[in-house]
Amino acid sequence: MGSFAVHHPLVFAFGILGNLVAFMVYLAPLPTFYGIFKKKSTEGFQSVPYVVSFLSSILWIYYGITKSNIILLITINSFGCLVEAIYIAIFITYAPKKAKIITLKLLVLLNLVGFGCVVILTQFLVKGSDRVQVIGWVAVALSASVYIAPLSVMKQVVRTKSVEFLPITLSLALLLNAVMWFSYGLLLRDFYVTVPNVLGFIFGVLQVILYVIYKNYTPKGQEETLPTTVKSIATATSEVHPVSSDESDPAVEIKIREEIEVSKFEHEEIRVHVIPNNHLILSY
Repeated sequence: MGSFAVHHPLVFAFGILGNLVAFMVYLAPLPTFYGIFKKKSTEGFQSVPYVVSFLSSILWIYYGITKSNIILLITINSFGCLVEAIYIAIFITYAPKKAKIITLKLLVLLNLVGFGCVVILTQFLVKGSDRVQVIGWVAVALSASVYIAPLSVMKQVVRTKSVEFLPITLSLALLLNAVMWFSYGLLLRDFYVTVPNVLGFIFGVLQVILYVIYKNYTPKGQEETLPTTVKSIATATSEVHPVSSDESDPAVEIKIREEIEVSKFEHEEIRVHVIPNNHLILSY
């Protein structure tokens, strides 16, 4: 099968679908970051996937501009850069000091130094069609890292047997996104667009499987304590007794004339209420 032109209806359709799904991918972490904003804490969440995704979007924009005529790739990654920058800003605002420092170091190392080196290398040392190939390979490596980055989260899910830090909406969106862009790249015969989305599909499926396995798992020690049940009460009485108006008097004598027969109970409870006119009421 030969490659289709970039303006072919089928290519354009998958490109539009890819943009729509990728739009959902970038917005999928919104509940996570809303929770961070609301709690004023990043808890156990990691910034690495968002920093790497930010750099990946920048590289795909650079690839699309260099190769030309891949406007749909440029548009969605431009939106991705904006959204990822907002997520990272929120994370840095509410993260502990150590996490903030790590995130800032990653930003400088990857997005400033790393991308700067790629631009210098491709603009001054590589010419012609080789430039597209070098940028393409770097973009493939970063895209693979975006899909592999959740491995740390997957490891945490297996270790804790909890899906608290595995946002299923993001996992499903990544899976569908990989399918759309794989089809787009395959129709264009664009190796650099096709290959990373194969990894995206595999890791998306794995995350969904982990979620299904552990979504209803309750770790030991966190089971809710059931309330004590009193099964059989033969008789119950309530008595009203005068209470001394002198609050300093610590003793109140109460005589109970009727017995309460209770079978199979762990705790006996007596409720004491003060009612008007200086009287005390006991409920058994």
